[in-house]
Amino acid sequence: MSANTERYENAVARYFEAWNAAGEEGVAKAVAAAWAADGSYTDPLADVSGHEGIAAVITAAHAQFPGFTFRPVGTVDGHHDTARFAWELVSEADGSAPVAGFDVITLDADGRIRTVLGFLDRVPAGA
Repeated sequence: MSANTERYENAVARYFEAWNAAGEEGVAKAVAAAWAADGSYTDPLADVSGHEGIAAVITAAHAQFPGFTFRPVGTVDGHHDTARFAWELVSEADGSAPVAGFDVITLDADGRIRTVLGFLDRVPAGA
């Protein structure tokens, strides 16, 4: 495994830790570990920057989809300071995955996330 591949995979692992963290304090701590202080998150439903804004988006997703966890799909691919990966939001009760997407991240020199550009490939009606 190349050093860059490991860098991308580590950043994405921290990203999923943030999205799957429990409670507001757990989310805040995981966001701080994954994102640069001035990091941002943008998808079709959100455009925020800073740890508080990112944590608020994650907390809102938890409220909208209780009992669900985010999991990666496939492998992480990257070059330079940019990586991409697919994910699903999976029900812990029945294993269904009503939401799926694809994210592109850029990293700072320390391997923390500077930006996330998220794309939603599958969203349930009314979500």
